[in-house]
Amino acid sequence: MHEAFPVTGCRVSAPARLHLGFLDLNGGLGRRYGSIGLALDRPSTDVTVSRADTLSVSGPEEDRVRAVVDRCIEALALKGQYRVEVAHAIPAHAGLGSGTQLALAIGLALMRLEGLSLSPQQIGDLAGRGARSAIGMAAFEGGGFIVDGGRGALDRPPPVLIQTPFPEAWRALLVLDKRHQGAHGDRESQAFAALPPFPEALAERLCRLVLMQLVPGLKEADMAAFGAALTEIQSIVGGHFAAAQGGSPWTSPSVGALLGRAAELGATGIGQTSWGPTGFAFAPSPDVADRLYHSLVEDAKAKGLEITIVCGRNTGATIATF
Repeated sequence: MHEAFPVTGCRVSAPARLHLGFLDLNGGLGRRYGSIGLALDRPSTDVTVSRADTLSVSGPEEDRVRAVVDRCIEALALKGQYRVEVAHAIPAHAGLGSGTQLALAIGLALMRLEGLSLSPQQIGDLAGRGARSAIGMAAFEGGGFIVDGGRGALDRPPPVLIQTPFPEAWRALLVLDKRHQGAHGDRESQAFAALPPFPEALAERLCRLVLMQLVPGLKEADMAAFGAALTEIQSIVGGHFAAAQGGSPWTSPSVGALLGRAAELGATGIGQTSWGPTGFAFAPSPDVADRLYHSLVEDAKAKGLEITIVCGRNTGATIATF
């Protein structure tokens, strides 16, 4: 009998995600948050971890990479040394889930290298991800459109309630502003703590919009219904978070202004992902997305912004060992 070749390295490509809003910031039923999200085909975080004589890190996000590796080594009592190469990284603190995807990609690569079988959720716990939302972990595992059930009494990531394919023809326009960063780390925690109480009636409205318009619109490929629901969800949630964003629902007012123009041109489902500054708008087909892009791109450049057209991603991270 031949022995299996030992695994010497692992490549992981992890998808960016949009955080499209919350269900319940009131928490009166014993659960808080409840997140809506979507995995994207790009950008992605692409990591290779291989065995080495000494620990080395190359590529973007070096400090974050070292922190994740150190945490995994300590928590799992790993004895090896590793070379970690980051070929591409999702932009940090832009609302696209960069920290979660980096942590999951590195953690899972280390597990494969050492023959361990922790789930991405367990790896996420090790890496300190999923404090409020399970969207990033669910996007890593299976992609698609995702709704989670919020944090309850248990100290674990929220349960995933819905994970379903995103229509293949639909497109999202992302508007990025590299001059701003969304709240993160201690600043994010402080911002959440300082938010005013969220009215129960608005939480009820959000849940109804999600269950009776947003998700049915997605399932029936009805962009008008999906987009109208998402725009209202974003308006409610963005209005609440404006208190932590200088009085504006937009971390980057320039992004908000450009997306206002996109709405006038026929885009729908307008909003900001997480704390931004990245904003988004949806289109029902590649042709409509291209038309919107060409109508907006010069204005975007003049404002120092970048527009990209992306698709939903209906598969999770790709993993290859060698």
